[in-house]
Amino acid sequence: MNVLTKCLLLTVVAAALLTVGMACAGLPVEAGTTVWLVRHAEKVDSTPASGLTAEGSARACGLAHQLQSAGIGTIHSSDYRRTLDTAAPLAERLGLEVALYDPRKLEGIAATLRDAGGVHLVVGHSNTTPQLARLLGGEATDMDESDYHHLYRVTIDGDQVETLLLHTAAFCPEP
Repeated sequence: MNVLTKCLLLTVVAAALLTVGMACAGLPVEAGTTVWLVRHAEKVDSTPASGLTAEGSARACGLAHQLQSAGIGTIHSSDYRRTLDTAAPLAERLGLEVALYDPRKLEGIAATLRDAGGVHLVVGHSNTTPQLARLLGGEATDMDESDYHHLYRVTIDGDQVETLLLHTAAFCPEP
């Protein structure tokens, strides 16, 4: 085996080991953009200052547990207490600040997410969460006021867009 072949082989093996190591650590290894979208957890009432119920707080904690190894680098929330309270447990766990977005300007946040790349969580509302998923090129059905458990993962890689619908639970696995 000549020197060039050995170097090429070592490069391929090193790249494979790095990719496997990143995947085992829960870090993203793909290029492109992954956007997790969730509606805020259960709210006390419909006012902008409304916080979360006990069930909503448990769901926010469960969401943090569910997404802690998803490789999220940015968390986005509308400027409502219920969305900020839903984002807070994961932001604390990951040591991230929550970036505010205007839910009336979804085209802008969709463009920002696509251009930024990386892995994001967007906490929104029953009307904005499916709409944003669709603006990103994903598939989503409208939510009614009782839907708090839908969690969308929209993965964008070039012209390819994949949507996965998961669910959250109003359960916190931590004491």
